[in-house]
Amino acid sequence: MENQQISLTDRAAKRIVEVATKNHQAASLRVAVNGGGCSGFQYEFSISDARENDDVVIERDGATLLVDSISLVHMAGSTVDFVDDLMGQSFRIANPLAKSSCGCGTSFAL
Repeated sequence: MENQQISLTDRAAKRIVEVATKNHQAASLRVAVNGGGCSGFQYEFSISDARENDDVVIERDGATLLVDSISLVHMAGSTVDFVDDLMGQSFRIANPLAKSSCGCGTSFAL
């Protein structure tokens, strides 16, 4: 299933491809929204080599992002990016639905 409600930046796509190449597999980045964190919800990132039946698949430049249909409700309109700054390297999500977020950027409130 193709869905453009979530976008993947060029930097994020390149990093997903790098990780997959390093692991010698056609891996995908999976993003899920779970309850918890200091703001109520938190993002969970993992590398996955299997797609689930309810996954929404976003592809760009050879990279694949997987988001389950329940998490998609909390992430509609989001952009997934990869940053390398003084705080380290990480995937970050710009979520227009988030009313607030914590300093680490992985926890948010709706």
